[in-house]
Amino acid sequence: MADIIDRLKQKYRTGNVITRLIFANTLVFVALKVVVVIFTLFNIHAVDPITFLGVPSHVPILLSRIWTLLTYMFVHEGFLHLLFNMLWLYWFGQIFLQYFTGRTLGSLYLLGGLAGALLYVVAFNTIPYYTEMGPGWMIGASAAVMAIVMGAAFYHPEVQMNLLFLGPVKIVYIAIFAFILDFLSLGSPANPGGHVAHIGGALLGYIFAMQYKRGRDITNWMSRLLDGLVGLFKPRKKGARMKVKHSRNETDWEYNKRKHDEQEVIDAILDKLKQSGYGSLSSEEKKKLFDASKK
Repeated sequence: MADIIDRLKQKYRTGNVITRLIFANTLVFVALKVVVVIFTLFNIHAVDPITFLGVPSHVPILLSRIWTLLTYMFVHEGFLHLLFNMLWLYWFGQIFLQYFTGRTLGSLYLLGGLAGALLYVVAFNTIPYYTEMGPGWMIGASAAVMAIVMGAAFYHPEVQMNLLFLGPVKIVYIAIFAFILDFLSLGSPANPGGHVAHIGGALLGYIFAMQYKRGRDITNWMSRLLDGLVGLFKPRKKGARMKVKHSRNETDWEYNKRKHDEQEVIDAILDKLKQSGYGSLSSEEKKKLFDASKK
């Protein structure tokens, strides 16, 4: 048992942001199941731990439990609910990380979850069909995961996934199909809050992809906020005082643009090489071609 725990710890430490999000959701699920069993055995009914972490639709309760805007997106009551959310996160998260950093994925996950929660609260306080249902609460990572799905699908819609019985299908079609299913389920009495939240997360993911293509990363402020929070808990190393000049890290958009520009230069050199031969290249072009061949 100790070996299994050690391996899980190692997997968490060395894993990417997808692995850590899956771990977080799974650990919360197991912990809540243990708490529910204990509460049941000792007849503790004053507090329901799951609803205490779920985001309420009733605004006064939400204001007294503001943390639920964050906690709800890591809480699942049923195993299948957890399983399918984590599978979607893993499949589309892997595609997302081909073009963006884990920092951006984590930020979009949180923003998608927040967007889903806010749309849920607004809908259940303004739309007659939902207001008649009375106060309720919502849990699940679906809205956060939908933001990742839509972000990946609409940033690179040509990417394909192999589906059982269907073969290769463009991920943008999968994302659109999932969105349509949620939209058509908005009037269903089964999990109405969940479908509303899915729409909110999906719209946030779509906006992220469209804005990113225009050179604007809407997750930047969340990434900076997370960096600041992580920095608060990092131990400061004591050492000699020295003045160090730090260079600013590239954003995902800047990195992708630089790589795109570099590739265009290499393509132009290769075209020249094909048409006029190696002797037609300047010394600088030869150096760029040589450097590119080593990458």
